[in-house]
Amino acid sequence: MRVSLKDVAAHAGVSIKTVSNVVNNYQHVTPAMRERVQRSIDALGYRPNLAARHLRKGRTGIIALALPELGNPYFAELAASVIDAASRHDYIVLLDHTGGSREQELLVSQGFRARVIDGLILSPIELEAEDLRDRSEDVPLVLLGERDYDLPYDHIAIDNVAAARAAVRHLIALGRREVAFIGARRGRSEPAQLRVRGWREELTAAGLAADEGLVAATDGWGHADGALAMNHILDSGRRPDAVFAYNDPMAIGAMRVLHERGLRVPEDIAVVGFDDVIEGRFGAVTLTSVSPDKAAIGRLAVESVLARLNDRAPEPRRIRADHQLVERESTLGRPAGSERGTR
Repeated sequence: MRVSLKDVAAHAGVSIKTVSNVVNNYQHVTPAMRERVQRSIDALGYRPNLAARHLRKGRTGIIALALPELGNPYFAELAASVIDAASRHDYIVLLDHTGGSREQELLVSQGFRARVIDGLILSPIELEAEDLRDRSEDVPLVLLGERDYDLPYDHIAIDNVAAARAAVRHLIALGRREVAFIGARRGRSEPAQLRVRGWREELTAAGLAADEGLVAATDGWGHADGALAMNHILDSGRRPDAVFAYNDPMAIGAMRVLHERGLRVPEDIAVVGFDDVIEGRFGAVTLTSVSPDKAAIGRLAVESVLARLNDRAPEPRRIRADHQLVERESTLGRPAGSERGTR
């Protein structure tokens, strides 16, 4: 038998409104009253009907999250952070996989699921500003990623140029002078352009050559692409003393090639990745990586959607999420006599 608010109220000896205030986590409930009602909730096994609660507000209780690569560890971890953040507000997340296709991104952004969602969080790759400028749907839209659309939507991203500069600065501080970049994208890709820009700016600021011959362009950003790019640089006769990769899978692919060719990481070539995915923390050589605050990105995205739904949002904002460089064995080496672990 389903337990109702009325049942909980009778058990606790309070009004239904008081129980409702506790269930909805209203602030103006005394700790003693909250504890009293919670004991009755636990004793009776009451579970709120979230669907009914959302429907009373004219909502579905669903936020859509559209990502380009669900197989990419970064996007998988980002999706988890969005789901965790949404659950704290009693929302569920509907995942859409666009594959980075403009057609799929258009379909999602123009209201393909508008009737079943309350808001959309979109990480676009190929959409142009004109595609979003003509958007007719009134479902709140929050953008993730580094493409700068200059449109009236909340946009959450890290500073890719600053992050890339921090990675290269770390390598220079370790005495590395010929730093390669792998993962410059063939065709348009704003994140790749920004990270190459950061690589170039930091080398120039240090008085070093930003050697374009050490920049390897790829069609994708996976392990195989990193391996292919690393082979391309080495086969050209160049021997950089450091590599900065567009992301962690590419860095891991590059490290595999270096191992196969008898080159040591970091003694011969230091390697830095980007995104700080869990895979990079458990290899034979743990990976130094730029770590975006994925938990904050997920939380900010969900809060931005809900603020729009509740008419509590200011003018559309570009929100910078934090990042940090996490230094590990691929640049620092393994301390003598230390036990293996991650940092």
